[in-house]
Order: sequence, then C-alpha cells, then structure tokens
Amino acid sequence: MRWSVVVSETAGDQKPLPLDGVRICDFSWIVAGPQATRIFADLGAEVVKVENESHLDSIRLALRDPQAGSYNQSGFHNNFHRNKLGITANLYHPEGREVVEKLIATSDIVVENFSAGAFARMGFSYERLVELNPKIIYLSLSGFGHVGRDSSYVTWGPTAAGVSGATMMSGMPDDEPAGWGYSYLDHTAGFYGAIALLMALHHRNQTGEGQHIDMSQVETGMVLGGVPMLDYQVNNREYTRVGNHSRWPAIAPHAIYRCAGDDRWIAIVAETEEQWRELCAGLGVADLANDARFATNEARLAEQEALDAAIIERTREFDPHELMYTLQARGVPAGVCQTMEDRMEVDPQLADRGFYPTAPHGELGEHRFEGLPITFSEARWRIDRGAPLLGEDGHRVLTEMLGYSDEDFARLLAEAAL
Repeated sequence: MRWSVVVSETAGDQKPLPLDGVRICDFSWIVAGPQATRIFADLGAEVVKVENESHLDSIRLALRDPQAGSYNQSGFHNNFHRNKLGITANLYHPEGREVVEKLIATSDIVVENFSAGAFARMGFSYERLVELNPKIIYLSLSGFGHVGRDSSYVTWGPTAAGVSGATMMSGMPDDEPAGWGYSYLDHTAGFYGAIALLMALHHRNQTGEGQHIDMSQVETGMVLGGVPMLDYQVNNREYTRVGNHSRWPAIAPHAIYRCAGDDRWIAIVAETEEQWRELCAGLGVADLANDARFATNEARLAEQEALDAAIIERTREFDPHELMYTLQARGVPAGVCQTMEDRMEVDPQLADRGFYPTAPHGELGEHRFEGLPITFSEARWRIDRGAPLLGEDGHRVLTEMLGYSDEDFARLLAEAAL
C-alpha cells in the first residue's frame, strides 16, 4: 500500500517560530556546519549563506546532473540549505569585504567549518569579529578543534569517524571494521553545533556576552562510544564487534534477515521463549522451536550461525512488510529495513506526522524535504523554500538588511565585488 504525504495545515501555521529574530552569517559548507545552520533556519532564524563564486561549496556540485550546466540543481545542496538566503561576496575586493563585515556587524551568530585557522587567515579571527560586533557568537567547527597537537589536521566525516573510534566499532566480528558507510559525524557535529549555539544564545541573554565556540568533530564521535568505554572501565570488558547480534544482553535471534525482493531485509528479535515460539509459528516452521539446538536462549546463542541460516531459509520467501505485520501481530519485535522509497512513499507513520513537506526551489521546482522530528504545542518549524540559487538574495540582503541602494548593488555587482 502507498500512502500520500500529509502535511498538517491547522492553526500551527500561525504559531511562532522559536528562533525568529536571530540572524546568522553562515560561511559553512559541505555538511557539518550547514546541518547546524539548517536547524536554525527551520526554526525561524534568518540565515544568510555567504559564498564565493570562484570557490564553490562542493555540495553544490554533488548529486546533480552533470549535463545540467547549473550549480543550483544538487538535491544534496537543496536539502541542507533550505530556508536560507544566499549571497556571493569577493573578499579580495575591498567593498566585497565591507559587505561581509557589515553583515557580521548586524548578525547574532557567525558559523564556519573550515580547517582550524583558515577563517582567521581570511581576516576573520575571533578578535576581528568582536571588533565588528562585540556581542557576536562565533561557532568554529573543525575536525580536531583549534587547540591541541592535531588542530592543524584536515578531516572529513568518515576520517573523523575513524579517529574517534566509531569506525572500529562497526562490523562483523571476524571481518575488518565496516564503518558506517555514510558521514554520520558530519550530522552529529551539526547537531552538537546547534545545541552549542542555543546555549550561547541563552548565555548572552543572561549576561550580554558573546563568545567563541570551538568544536571538535572528532570529539562528537568519541561520545558515541561512551557505553563501551564505561563498560571497559567498570567491568573490564573489551569491546568486540558483533555485527547485528546482541551481547549485553545476550539474545538470539537478534539480527537482520534477507527477504524476497532485491536487497530487502527485516530486523527480528526474540527476547523471550514465547516470542521465539511465535516467531517459528509465524515463519511456518513450528518444528524449529523443538529443535534441541535452539531449545533455550543459551543454546541459540551457541548456535547463532546455524540459527540465522535456518531463519533466512524462511524469511527470504516473504515480502518484508507482509512478514513484519505477521510477526508484530504475534508479539514478535520485527521491523522492515526501510529503503528510501519505503520511508517516503509507504511508511504511514511518517505520512501521519507530515515528515516530508514540500517547498519550491528556483530551478528544481516543488520538491519534498525531510522535516524536523519535532512537534511543538505552542510553536512550529517551517520549510518555506529550497536552497538559494547562487547569489539569489544578494539584492535583498544588501538593500533591505545592510542599507545599500539599488545603484550601489548594481555597481558592486559590475565590479565583481559580489
């Protein structure tokens, strides 16, 4: 069954945006910084993305039709920069730099995620930012932070995951580390960045003081290993990879199993003996519950390879959704390993919550976006527009926010200051 995407249009559209009135001067690129500023934009902040036409954000170039001949048609970029305004500025032109400095002077927050020291080399050290705006909040989000032996090292999300230990924790016990297959630490760092900015805004509201927030992307990955590290310190148990199995508590079956179709899988857990019997009945192999090899949880743990093989022999004959509902009806924890199509077109829960609202984009047209997993009783979030076209909002920002005239804007554009 396919489900239509429903976006609630109740009185919620009249509710306030929590961060309305906050302005961010956003120099961030790739994923980590844009994730943080995207959250602020969704919650109502006025985020102005500053770009240099001669050194484009590489996300503008990713996941787009190379034949399109446009820097504006990346879905990746469109998703991370929705709700933001976009300008271009040439920092090598004195008046282009002046535009940026005026924007900083009228902003609450400056965000960048260049390598440590890069922003200062552009002429924007924290000391310079304070000269422009004494109450500025400045978030720098680099791989190792701005302090320490490794602060000059350059990272990406996957390399930060490796250094943090997160990669080592993922995979099958007898194979090399698998990693996560995606830049999770870019997102994790973005979430922590948004939290840090909220705390800094609260601090400024209490004291009137701005501050510099120095965040290490590697360290945001290390905290994900908190439970194994604590287990080692308290119980002296070294962490070992277990794939999709469960060690603490030790339960079998506990894995994902192949279903009918191309690369379709289902996650199944039997925590109790009753669930184990119901699983066997639901799979049509009731006699498996009487197999001496699988008579108890301890026995199943000792024979997990044979157990998983026996279960897959049956699950591969089922449609994953059909099997999920069959097992859930029997009280067995089971869930489809969802594809993108499952999430966007099939999942009734996400449809009921309006998780994929639509918004327009200047070149891509109307598209759905992933929403925020938040519902406020007395406030709202929004997705009003897709990412800005390159330099799309330059005239608006300069004339409406910074006091330039139409003639000033035209001249700066002609002189390549923008």
